[in-house]
Amino acid sequence: MSVAAVSFRDAAVGDAERVAGLHAESWRRHYRGAYTDSYLDGDVFADRLAVWSARLADPAPHGVTVLAEVAGEFAGFVHVVLDDDVRWGSLVDNLHVVRAHHRHGIGAALMRRAAGAVLERGATGAMYLWVLEQNTAARAFYSALGGRFAERSYTRPPGDVPGRLNGRPAMLRCVWPDAAALLPPG
Repeated sequence: MSVAAVSFRDAAVGDAERVAGLHAESWRRHYRGAYTDSYLDGDVFADRLAVWSARLADPAPHGVTVLAEVAGEFAGFVHVVLDDDVRWGSLVDNLHVVRAHHRHGIGAALMRRAAGAVLERGATGAMYLWVLEQNTAARAFYSALGGRFAERSYTRPPGDVPGRLNGRPAMLRCVWPDAAALLPPG
């Protein structure tokens, strides 16, 4: 499949369940050990559905959520919070791709969509995200896209419920000082 076969659109309120389902499934696969098994195997979908239902029902003017679809089927999404941080710029808060569509260029295409939104609507062209230190596949993906790791911190528990974490999992800030670096030349 080529990236040309992928279509993109802004997310709508009716997409909340699909987005939350992918978000939960991705956390179950990649956050095991950082988040408690009881949370990942229990409340994670309900928690993500509440977040995405609210977020998509009443979109913030500084939020951008873009879906990727292949042959009309949901394949992934990216969510950006424009101008989230004075120093680092806009936050790529979520990027998830359906597992069957991994390694087909959809994640990179979604990152390009995020970069385009940042350049078009953000106050600066800077962009960043946080990635769990243990998520080596995501770290390699972001590095391949030109992101550089600027600092290490500790993750906040989902929903600010401390019992959802195992210890103090570390996360890394990955930065693109100029989001234009993610766009093709020309």
